Amino acid sequence: MISLKKLMPKKQRTRNNIAIALSLIPALCLYTLFVIYPTFDVFKTSLFQWSGLSPTKTFVGFDNFIRLFNDPKFWLALKNTLFLLLVCTIITMFLSLFFAAALTQTKLKEKNFYRVLFFFPNVLSIVVIGVLFSNIYEPNTGILNSLLRGIGLDNLAKPWLGSGSTVLWAIAIAMVWQAVGYYMVMYMAGMDGISPELYEAADIDGAGKATQFFKITIPMIWSIIRVTMVFFITSTLNMSFLFVNVMTDGGPNSQSEVLLTYMYRQAFTNSNFGYAMAIAVIIFVIAFTLAIISNLLTKNKGA
Repeated sequence: MISLKKLMPKKQRTRNNIAIALSLIPALCLYTLFVIYPTFDVFKTSLFQWSGLSPTKTFVGFDNFIRLFNDPKFWLALKNTLFLLLVCTIITMFLSLFFAAALTQTKLKEKNFYRVLFFFPNVLSIVVIGVLFSNIYEPNTGILNSLLRGIGLDNLAKPWLGSGSTVLWAIAIAMVWQAVGYYMVMYMAGMDGISPELYEAADIDGAGKATQFFKITIPMIWSIIRVTMVFFITSTLNMSFLFVNVMTDGGPNSQSEVLLTYMYRQAFTNSNFGYAMAIAVIIFVIAFTLAIISNLLTKNKGA
C-alpha cells in the first residue's frame, strides 16, 4: 500500500517539514533556556568557589568534589536519600499494585469512589501533608501516641520525629501515603485495558487469583511499571526535600538530612554555591544512573 506521504508532492512535503520545524523552535528555545543551559551551568559552577552574591568566582577545579567525599554530613545525607528511595519505592509500588488489582479484579460498585479517595492525598499540597503528619507524630498531643496510650501501649509512644531511629520511617510513611493513589490510578488504567477473556481462560484452567496476578496482570502492564520506576526515583528525590523541610528541617541532629536539603543549606544558609552545585551534580548522576539501571533491569521482564 502506498502511503499518503509518498503521494504528496515534494514541494508540499518540504513546506510541511519546514512548518513542523518552525513550530518546534519556540519549545526548543524555552527548553534550552530553562533546562539545558541551567544544567550545564550547574556543572560549570561546581568547579568554582562562589558565595552566590559576589560578582567574582574563584576556579578551584575538583576541590569541591574532593571536599564532598570527605564530608561526613554528605555521606549521612546520601545514606538517608538512598534509604527513602529504597523504602518508598518498594512500599509504594507494592501498595499501588495491590489496591489497583483489588479494585479492578472485584466487582465493587464503589470502585470510582475508592479511586478518588486514594488519589485525594496527591491533590493536597506537600506542605499540608507535612503539617498533618507532624501533628500526627506530635509526642504529647499527636493522634499516634494518644492512640497507643489509649490502648495501653504507653511504652511504644515516642517522639517519632525527634528520634534518629524512627524519623526516616516516619517521613517515609508520609511520602508513601501521598504517592500511593497516584500510582494506583496509573496501574488501574493499565489493568482496565486487559481483556477479561484472559482471566476467564485462566479461571477455566484452574489458575488462582495470585497466579493470574503474576502471570497475566503484571506482564500486561509491565510497560507502565517500567515508566513508574523512573517516576519513583525522580519524585522521591524531589519529595524528600519538601517533606524533610516541612517536617524536621533535617533534624534531629541532621539524622533526617537528605541530599537536596543539604544542598539547599549549603547554598542559601552557608552561601557556598560552588559546593552546593557539586552536590547537585552528584544528585544528577545518582538519578540518571538509577534510571538507567532500572530500565536495564526491567527490560523485557514482563514479556
